Amino acid sequence: MKPKILLGLTTTRNSDWRGKVKEIDELKIKEVAFFSTCLKLVERKELYGLLEKTGLQRIPFVHLKDDFEEWEFEYLIKKYKTKVFNTHFDRLNKKFLQNSSKYKKLIYLENNFNFCDEMLSWFKVFPGFCLDISHFESYCAIQKISAQKNLSKYLREYKIGCAHISAIKDKPFSVIEEGVKFSLYASHFLKNLSELNYVKKYKNFLPKFCAIELENSFREQLEAKKYLEKILFG
Repeated sequence: MKPKILLGLTTTRNSDWRGKVKEIDELKIKEVAFFSTCLKLVERKELYGLLEKTGLQRIPFVHLKDDFEEWEFEYLIKKYKTKVFNTHFDRLNKKFLQNSSKYKKLIYLENNFNFCDEMLSWFKVFPGFCLDISHFESYCAIQKISAQKNLSKYLREYKIGCAHISAIKDKPFSVIEEGVKFSLYASHFLKNLSELNYVKKYKNFLPKFCAIELENSFREQLEAKKYLEKILFG
């Protein structure tokens, strides 16, 4: 089955999610993935209200936040036909596990960069992983190891249920998080379509739902989606 490349309604600091909602009808968009990454519950309620005023029909794939409430799962599944969810393994907490218990078979754990033992231990509870392709590509480039070979060993035991696609820069850049400085190639902002070329090497690993995780506008993401479909499927 050919993977579906989904536009990403991202909500990180530099992503204008209200502006993206306005683009939905302007560009006649019927289907997106939703990244609730930085939205508090009150903001998510605002977003749901805004989306209901658009012609959006489907949100097949949702990136969860650790304060997601049980009603949100049911709402998204019934209203927008959501099929899969993902979350970060290091954000799991007692309340989230309780609120998501009925839906755990639909939730995949995202690799931060590589796969660690703690993440793999959670696969006893969840069905597999969400492959953040740019995170993984960045990790392998920094470590100077083969991405395909490193990924293949996990696929012997675990299922890729969904994936994120971001940009990979030509050169590594430094970031500081929680006082720790490190280098990476992965970026959530796309400047040039060639920054998506790396995805070709993952063609045989792509799952059914692949979400574009970029802060770029939907208009720019549509160009990225078209480019990805061309280099992946011809």
